[in-house]
Amino acid sequence: MPAPTALQRAPDALAEDVHNAHEIPLPPSTVDENIDLEIITAEPEIPFQPDHMLEDTSMQIDEEGRPRFAPVSSTAAATTSSSPSQPNSPNSIRIQSRKVPIPPHRMTPLKTSWPKIYPPLVEHLKLQVRMNIKSKAVELRTSKFTTDTGALQKGEDFVKAFTLGFDVDDAIALLRLDDLYIETFEIKDVKTLQGEHLGRAIGRIAGKDGKTKFAIENTSKTRVVLADSKIHILGGFQNIRIAREAVVSLILGAPPGKVYGNLRTVASRMKERF
Repeated sequence: MPAPTALQRAPDALAEDVHNAHEIPLPPSTVDENIDLEIITAEPEIPFQPDHMLEDTSMQIDEEGRPRFAPVSSTAAATTSSSPSQPNSPNSIRIQSRKVPIPPHRMTPLKTSWPKIYPPLVEHLKLQVRMNIKSKAVELRTSKFTTDTGALQKGEDFVKAFTLGFDVDDAIALLRLDDLYIETFEIKDVKTLQGEHLGRAIGRIAGKDGKTKFAIENTSKTRVVLADSKIHILGGFQNIRIAREAVVSLILGAPPGKVYGNLRTVASRMKERF
């Protein structure tokens, strides 16, 4: 009969074997205690990088002691502005949208002029546009083809200019030029007028068959829209100031002949300046 193994023995016998194992003397050490052991550690391997992959981490400083940084590339800028839903696409941009409400009295002109409104927005600014008849608004949205960061704001200003009463050809200038603005004010902001006095002030600004308004526009190189008691002026900063002074003079009761004389003086000064 074979002898029982260690696993088949009784627990007391196994404990006795372990106790006897601790009493076995160890052989004397053959290593001299006076000898210093040298521990050799392996150095981490540095991966090889070509010279064109090594970046210069030294800071460049100009003559005045200010640090100079390299310009940000278009790829890095696109990555920074990428949407959280697409973090791994380097050329993606954040999709933004705007909704421009249309007044009820401008819906019919909008439908009529729509073939002239959307081509500049789509072809020039690379925006996605649609006319929402149910909510009476024009919706604008950027796309992956949009390159100009201010395209959405320019498109909104263009549509708002049309809703204020400007022609499409005049409002398109907002898309092509950067120094154009729209200023809006009311007649009561200049002088409190009511009833027939308000009607006469509007008549002085417009003139017979609109001649006074056209004279102000041609002299100041602006566009003026009379919408009841509100006045909208489209043009450059200095040009808006000239047109506004002429309109304010007419509101305060100045005769059109005197305003014409002032406009001639301003026009001659502008020609000398340029």
